Amino acid sequence: MSVPAATASTSTASPAVSHRQRTRALNVRQVSKSFHVNDEPLHVLDDISFTVNPGEFVSILGASGCGKSTLLRLIVGLDDDYEGEIALGDDVVRGTSLDRGVVFQDHRLLPWLTVEENVGLGLKNAKLTKDERAKRVREHLALVGLNGFEKVFPYQLSGGMAQRVAIARGLVNRPELLLLDEPLGALDAITRIHLQEELLRIWRTEHLTTILVTHDVEEAIYLSDRIVILNTRPGRIKRIVTVPLSRPRDRLSHAFADIKREVLEEMAIANPGAPARVAYAEDI
Repeated sequence: MSVPAATASTSTASPAVSHRQRTRALNVRQVSKSFHVNDEPLHVLDDISFTVNPGEFVSILGASGCGKSTLLRLIVGLDDDYEGEIALGDDVVRGTSLDRGVVFQDHRLLPWLTVEENVGLGLKNAKLTKDERAKRVREHLALVGLNGFEKVFPYQLSGGMAQRVAIARGLVNRPELLLLDEPLGALDAITRIHLQEELLRIWRTEHLTTILVTHDVEEAIYLSDRIVILNTRPGRIKRIVTVPLSRPRDRLSHAFADIKREVLEEMAIANPGAPARVAYAEDI
């Protein structure tokens, strides 16, 4: 069975979802990470420190192999073997938590479950009744513009729609912090731009503190309040660039182009010997 792409429903007002106050900052303090390969240490991250304020949208930008995704895994709590400290407010991150939602590049939907069942997996450890779970799933499918697709299976969805389901699953527990590991990297250019708009709409609606890992300079500038630029291995912070543009942002404006040029120059310095254009995902 073929399923038409979601259209008008993606731009409708999102459902009323109650939220707890988003008041805690994420603090990454002097974080270093190494792996052991053939009994030799491989340094991936070195002395990473930054803060993400409540409700802020921050991108982590760098070339392949600089440790962006590794850093995100540490913030998620999937790996606690590192030096330094990561804390959400006063709570040190130890293991995964419902306070932190995550969306990966691969949607990772289970093919034998429907859309609503895949989103419902995000509530596996939530203390909710069956009716409360069903209501929460419906609300978050509406939030990502997928009303009416509850009974559809993943193979019947486009790539962009599958990522919407993954985003709904990442949000269904109403996390305080949303972590995005290149969730739009595998999409075509038009779908990617459309979902960037959706991410901004969801970010504004949910008042989410958000961290995005990306290779794409334009995507980082379009979405972010600040951009953390990492050097190549071991990953170190080269610079944190503030994006002072008001929203909605015009990708064709001179101000946007000036910031893009600034970031590309920093990327070239952070990756000696590489042309600045390697900052685009398709070139890495």
